[in-house]
Amino acid sequence: MVESVRQAMPDEKQQQDLAQLFKVLGDHTRVRMLNALYRSELCVCDLTSILGMNQSAVSHQLRVLRDAKIVRSRKQGKNVLYALDDSHIAELIRIGFEHVQEK
Repeated sequence: MVESVRQAMPDEKQQQDLAQLFKVLGDHTRVRMLNALYRSELCVCDLTSILGMNQSAVSHQLRVLRDAKIVRSRKQGKNVLYALDDSHIAELIRIGFEHVQEK
C-alpha cells in the first residue's frame, strides 16, 4: 500500500508548485481581488473602486497574481483588463467559497 501511494504521488517539483499556489492564494487582499475577478474582467481602476484600495497596491497584488499564473491581462485600447487565468482558478475560487459557507 505504501509503495503504491508513493508512486501515485506527484513529483516534488509539482508539490512545491502547488504549495506556492496556495501560498499566493492565502492572502486576504488577493482573495478579495480574485472574488471580484471571478465575477467580471476588470481594469485596475475598477478594482481600486471595488476594493477601496489605492492604484499602487492593486497593481502590486495583480503583479503577484500574474506572476503566479492566477490572473491574465489583456490590453483594450488604453486600458489593461484582468481576468482569472483559466477555468481551474475559477473552480478553485468557487469551491473554496462553497467550502467556507458550509455549516
